[in-house]
Amino acid sequence: MWNFRRSLFLLIILFSFTLISAQDDLKRWYLDDPTTTSYQGISVDKMYQFLKGKPSKKIIVAVLDSGIDIDHEDLKDVIWINRDEIPNNGIDDDNNGYIDDLHGWNFIGGKDGKQVQYDTYELTRQYAEQRDYFAKMDTDQLKGKKKKAYDAYLELKDQVETEREKAQKNLTEAEQYQKIVLNALEALHKGLGDEDFNLVNLQNLDTGDDVGLTIGKNIGMQILAMDPNPGTLPEIIAQFEKDVEEQVDYYKSKADYGYNPDYNPRTIIGDDYTNKTEHNYGNNDVIGPDPSHGTGVAALIGATHNNDLGIDGIATNVEIMVVRVVPDGDERDKDVANAIRYAVDNGASVINMSFGKGFSPSKEVVDEAVRYAEKHDVLLVHAAGNSSEDNDDGNNFPTAVYAKKKLFGPKTAKNWLEVGALAPEPGEHAVADFSNYGKERVDVFAPGVQIYTAAPGDQYSSVDGTSFSSPIVAGIAAQIRSYFPGLTASQVRDVIMQSTDVSKEKVDLPGTDKMVPFNEICVSGGKVNAAKAIQLAAKTTPANKVKTAPAQTRT
Repeated sequence: MWNFRRSLFLLIILFSFTLISAQDDLKRWYLDDPTTTSYQGISVDKMYQFLKGKPSKKIIVAVLDSGIDIDHEDLKDVIWINRDEIPNNGIDDDNNGYIDDLHGWNFIGGKDGKQVQYDTYELTRQYAEQRDYFAKMDTDQLKGKKKKAYDAYLELKDQVETEREKAQKNLTEAEQYQKIVLNALEALHKGLGDEDFNLVNLQNLDTGDDVGLTIGKNIGMQILAMDPNPGTLPEIIAQFEKDVEEQVDYYKSKADYGYNPDYNPRTIIGDDYTNKTEHNYGNNDVIGPDPSHGTGVAALIGATHNNDLGIDGIATNVEIMVVRVVPDGDERDKDVANAIRYAVDNGASVINMSFGKGFSPSKEVVDEAVRYAEKHDVLLVHAAGNSSEDNDDGNNFPTAVYAKKKLFGPKTAKNWLEVGALAPEPGEHAVADFSNYGKERVDVFAPGVQIYTAAPGDQYSSVDGTSFSSPIVAGIAAQIRSYFPGLTASQVRDVIMQSTDVSKEKVDLPGTDKMVPFNEICVSGGKVNAAKAIQLAAKTTPANKVKTAPAQTRT
């Protein structure tokens, strides 16, 4: 008898195919005006209307991510080109320390062209490092501080090994469900033959003693109960295969790489990892083995306008600089610091960082890079994270809070925006159930559920996560810096925060069973509004003196 207990993949099917019918209506929700629609959009059309006829300046936005499909139909015309570099001549023409960095740089690749696709979690790295340290000792004779350190190591060891076992168990179950459900759907497709996939035909289907067909019929009934028009069975099967393969890959990555203390991809890069100031490593392949995440992020910021393709990015006069720094696993502090510095040195005005982790063993290196960006008037926009947690506890790195305050220096970066995720509709479910929050450490909220954006290979898809809330805000910031270049990074930050739609509505607090006023879960107390931000920017006295010769005029 088919058992639906713990069937994660049935839930994936039901969710996915509910989206099939709703997707067209929601493709643009995050751009809508919240006063004229039922969605919590950013009012982008009003922003464009306000800017019509005004001059703008080309702005470089650096996307620190997994890589970007720079040949994508909706991105190829907005990818940054280093015009001081002669392509593929093997020479560092601009003497910036990076050879042939035509579109950016890849800090997680080797000089031989090889790539780091997977990496461990920071938790695993700490365990592996301490394992090697204690392996040289007679642990039975430890006393005092060393004994306490060893006890802490044993707890760390238990945590990593438990997580790895859990991932392996989930992987095994995932593969089993994948086989069972796929076989059942294929049996249902065969059983229906030329008949349409609908409730009447399904009810009339005689399954006899065919177990696979019985399971398929049960799944089909559940799908139709959720959505009476979910698409054809071949479409459903194709979507299931895609979704379930992502789940299998997710658990496999955790088991084989993330929580594997014996896996070390750093040999691919060939740097001296202990030297945190080293910077001239990596290669110029900014696409990487899987640019899915970065492609979606980049398109939200600046996908080409008015080309009758896919989507229009929020910013209208930008170039996207690609800095590959995020593997499947936790990014490393050394790479993040170098990526920020690279972006600053090569002209970025805004840097988007849609990544995060729970530990930062070399935070001081990242902090120095953040200070470097602040000194050079570059705005950093960062995703708050997807763990339904309170960032005020300091659990999502990198952060705007410096580990060590310098004499007479600020405790937090003034060039930083931390962004949480909104669901499409206001009300008690206004905040995405996965989003991190924080009255002191999350600045604003922006759309982050069912966000339609670009995918590799000239494709498009709907995605979720604060990873996609962040570039929406980065796009607004880039638009402000493009049309009002006299505003500093900190002024742009303040403009975005002060122009939010402040809300006191009670919302579900992610990860809890409590409801709280929305204005209690972030610094600004509100949701970003592009139109209000651009109008406030126009009224703000610029702190910088700039030449006003326009690069482009919006019509």
